Amino acid sequence: MEIRRVIITRVSLIYLVLLIFAMVVIGKMVSVQKIKNDRWEKIQDNLSRNTIIVSPERGNICADDGSVLATSVPGYYVRIDLAAEGVKKVFNEERDSLAFYLSRYFGDASKSAYIRKLNVAYKKKNRGFMLTPRKIDYVELQEIKQFPILRRGRYGGGLIVEQENRRVNPLGILALRTIGGLNKGAFGGKHGAIGFTGLEGSFEPYLKGKDGVSYKQNLSGRWVTRTEIEPEDGMDIVTTINVKMQDITENALYKQMQLSQADWATAVLMEVQTGQIKAIANLGKLNGDYFETDNFALGPRGCYEPGSTFKLVSLMVALEDGVVDTSHVYDTGNGHWYKNGRRITDTHGNGEINVKQIFEKSSNIGVAQIITEHYENNPEKYVDRVYSFGINKPLGLDIDGEGKPFFKYPGDSDWWGTTLAGMSYGYETKMTPIQILNFYNSVANNGKMVKPYLVKEIRDNGALVKKYKTEVLNPMIASKNTIAKAQDMLKGVCLYGTGKSINSKYFNIAGKTGTARVATSSEGYSAGMYLASFVGYFPAENPIYSLIVTFNNPRGGYYGGSVAGPVFKEIAEKVYAFQILNEQSPDENLTDTVIFPDIKRGQSEDLMKVVESLKLKNVEGDPDSEYANVEVDSETALITDELIEDGIVPNVKGMGASDATYVMEKAGLQVKLYGIGKVKKQSLTPGGKYRRGQTVILTLG
Repeated sequence: MEIRRVIITRVSLIYLVLLIFAMVVIGKMVSVQKIKNDRWEKIQDNLSRNTIIVSPERGNICADDGSVLATSVPGYYVRIDLAAEGVKKVFNEERDSLAFYLSRYFGDASKSAYIRKLNVAYKKKNRGFMLTPRKIDYVELQEIKQFPILRRGRYGGGLIVEQENRRVNPLGILALRTIGGLNKGAFGGKHGAIGFTGLEGSFEPYLKGKDGVSYKQNLSGRWVTRTEIEPEDGMDIVTTINVKMQDITENALYKQMQLSQADWATAVLMEVQTGQIKAIANLGKLNGDYFETDNFALGPRGCYEPGSTFKLVSLMVALEDGVVDTSHVYDTGNGHWYKNGRRITDTHGNGEINVKQIFEKSSNIGVAQIITEHYENNPEKYVDRVYSFGINKPLGLDIDGEGKPFFKYPGDSDWWGTTLAGMSYGYETKMTPIQILNFYNSVANNGKMVKPYLVKEIRDNGALVKKYKTEVLNPMIASKNTIAKAQDMLKGVCLYGTGKSINSKYFNIAGKTGTARVATSSEGYSAGMYLASFVGYFPAENPIYSLIVTFNNPRGGYYGGSVAGPVFKEIAEKVYAFQILNEQSPDENLTDTVIFPDIKRGQSEDLMKVVESLKLKNVEGDPDSEYANVEVDSETALITDELIEDGIVPNVKGMGASDATYVMEKAGLQVKLYGIGKVKKQSLTPGGKYRRGQTVILTLG
């Protein structure tokens, strides 16, 4: 019994100790949650008000050679800490003067209105009252720093400068819709300006970087900012876009848009073997002119019935199934044929022609006869073969917003007795231009279907982080025999058929014209509205590039061969010439000559990096200024300081578009760019005077 009493006593003591400990813990929790709640709220409020999120530098989007397609330039907002000790000493004396300067400079409110705003904010001890009604540039910032109170600086005048970068496209509208843009109001505006469309949106996690954190701390009456976490700048995206090819494509498309007055047009140039998109242009109407308004090449707004360009798919189905050969003859009659109540027409009556000629002459009747004859009793076999080519699913592009292809299937509620015939020559189905192009690219690539892509590298401060390679979607979409016959038919279109005027005297083109009526509603097709296309590849014998050109609702002429064909030909010939020039070897006689790269004006740090990385000899000079000039003679290169004076027009000749834009905007000038390359001309004379906000035109070449 004694042992039992001892055990019970000890257990009771342990329980008592645990009970007391639990009561203490609960008491502390209540104290933290209730009794000291006001204290913790004050601490939280203090941390919230004095914590500053430091935004990183957004990464650049570059062309395949590193040329900048999208970059960020600095803009500024100015605030004032009205609770700063230095401000308290001079506020009553200099408030009216500050209000006068702000009113005169921005013109958005009167002097008395500014005085009222300042008084209200001062009484509330506002530690970050916004003074600038808009984002200002570097030159404006220097001027505002000299305003009353603010001229005393950060501590004596409560001056707070916030930098917020502005996204610019140094090459203007080139591939603008594909590059995309930022949206400050996205997701409720909680995350600042974020990538929202195009590559800016699709690669936002890489481009944005990571925010840093700073704290404002009062030390002996002075507010100082202490950085706790450094921001990590965004990475650079290197695209597959070639600036020269993009310029060729954009200009050719724009010229035809002015002639045809179409609602929109698109052109996509792709490397046959790799799937790299070298150029992508999208032009739509805006304020009486044509700009990159939407990505019609790959988005849902460009997803239409393809028309005659789909005939290649249908004939390859029949060839692959072995039900016809290109030599088989069909009687297409006088241009009118009825099938299950559907009236099918050709532009001209072609009579008896073989399958190859049916394709070359783009006969709707001939294609419909072939497909209905062999698949009317088993339409599933036709559609299944179409699906086997891999064109019924999205391509899974590396840019968001791809339109979804649409194909009917036998047994669907909207599959009619006329569907098979209409589908055979490009109706009752929908594809985007890039999806059509990719099928033709597969034929050019001897049957191998690769996925088109726009980004080839991601780099962090020049170091390679990720490299994208060619992805094969289907190693062989059809037999070699079918592919060879398809290639021969495509070549025949440009030698003998509807694309005869498109063929080049310098090389053969293989392709197909397409003219499709446009359905604008469930009620049917609108009179006079057409989709005019030409899709193919070049050179026909050894394809390097595939290309599609599409115009929606062109006025006047509307046939693919007469509207889209000339654009295809111009792009093909200029791109081919550019390709040949790039492949030429340097003159062997120049091997013993001292040759300096094409280095001209630019940032001093960058110039010296180039000199060091290329191990250039006979280079003199060590500039101290931000920008430097390079003077080259036959044997030496001299790098000198390039001084940029306030109120004097900078000399940016020889600079790249990005540097030139930065320098001019830093000087307070509005910049307009034309062309590609480096600055050849500037509309304002270097060394002359200018007024702030004046526009300067930079011509690149």
